[in-house]
Amino acid sequence: MEQRDYIEMGLNGEAPLKIIMRGSVETTSNDNIGVVSLVYATTDRKMAKEKIYDLLKKDTDSYYMVYSVPLDMDLTRLEHYPSIAITKEDLSK
Repeated sequence: MEQRDYIEMGLNGEAPLKIIMRGSVETTSNDNIGVVSLVYATTDRKMAKEKIYDLLKKDTDSYYMVYSVPLDMDLTRLEHYPSIAITKEDLSK
C-alpha cells in the first residue's frame, strides 16, 4: 500500500478524533535525531484531510500520517496505536 492509502484509512476510521503525526530527522551539530510530533488534532474529518494534504505539499522532507483514535482510551491497548518509526537509515541521510 502507498502512503496515501494509509492516510485515507486513517481519515475514514470510525473513531472520532483524527490526529496527524509528523516524523522527521533533525540535524544537530553532533548528530541526526529522529523526532515524532503530534501536529494536529480534530474531530472534523474534512479539516483533517485538508490539513494533511496541505502539510504533505509544504513539507516534503517529513513523513506525515493521520490516525483515527477513540477518546478516553489507553491507546497502547489498540492493535496499532499512533506511531511513526524512524530507522537508522533515516538518521544517516
